[in-house]
Amino acid sequence: MDTHAEDLSYIVRYGVTRILGEFTARGFGALPRGSFVIVRSERGHEWGTVLSTATEQTRTYLGTTESHGRIIRIATPEDEAERDRAMLFEKQAFAGCLDLIRERNMQMQLIDAEQVIGGERLIFYYVSEQRVDFRDLVKGLAKLFHVRIEMRQIGIRDEAKLLADYGDCGQPVCCSTFLREMPPVSMKMAKMQKATLDPSKISGRCGRLKCCLRYEYDTYEEHRKEMPPIGATVVTKQGTGRVIGQELLAQKLVIQYEGQRQVMTDAKDVLTVVNTKPSKSNESTQENPADEGLPQEGAIQATSSAGSPLRDPKPRHDSRPNPRPRNPNGSDPSHDRSDPPPPNGEERSGTNPA
Repeated sequence: MDTHAEDLSYIVRYGVTRILGEFTARGFGALPRGSFVIVRSERGHEWGTVLSTATEQTRTYLGTTESHGRIIRIATPEDEAERDRAMLFEKQAFAGCLDLIRERNMQMQLIDAEQVIGGERLIFYYVSEQRVDFRDLVKGLAKLFHVRIEMRQIGIRDEAKLLADYGDCGQPVCCSTFLREMPPVSMKMAKMQKATLDPSKISGRCGRLKCCLRYEYDTYEEHRKEMPPIGATVVTKQGTGRVIGQELLAQKLVIQYEGQRQVMTDAKDVLTVVNTKPSKSNESTQENPADEGLPQEGAIQATSSAGSPLRDPKPRHDSRPNPRPRNPNGSDPSHDRSDPPPPNGEERSGTNPA
């Protein structure tokens, strides 16, 4: 059988938003990773990069078994010149669209412009906190550039996907390389991994919590379910103690025995779990509703050496008795002296009238 006549499928990244899709090819043979190709998608002819051959594993990752289109040809020098012209035109289109937005005083932030290969379509990406009526803007852009205009509203994370380059780790940002969807990330994930709670250090280029905080969360959660919770009473070879800390990746527990002795113990050395119900202080630290938001002061309750919660140095209500003597009618003499006299000259009563 002639391999050049077979229909092969490849995973191709295309578009300014780095879309991933499966494309069929016929008559090209095996295309190595990194090959530049011209694909036909639902948006038109586009420049793409071959990542790998399509397999059942890649289809599972993409979440679909349908093809996004077909590979028309391997990129030629003429295609490269056309791409360079398109990139120059995108800069001009961006500046022109920005001027029209300012003229109309529209509440939107223009992020990027993209022209499909061949000039079939011009797409503008913008960010806005509210719904924008851009019908008049589209008419002005179509009259200015004489192509089909599309306006795409994107989110904060998508903005970073288009504009960001490198993260704090020194690698290209995940959203612009391999992430197909932006997973939800919460502060609870950072706390479980004992990451710093400084927002400036756990926030990505988009200003939101870093996507990488979710990568190992499932592993941490799996280990947490396998180990006795904090506050549980356990029995080991050294005696009976209470779990006051966990090292999830190392599979170790910090156990406090009688005499306030704290020992780091392997989780496999626990013989019996007497009580798995955490204490109220531990429940307040693990299931605090503030876990989903930014870190707050007092979110983690301190414990004394005996394991009991420390008292709040600033009680909410002052329960100390009032040392001032009170009149038989219930009024405070100091208040009577400081209060101004009634405007009508009558004597002020110490009781509050109904």
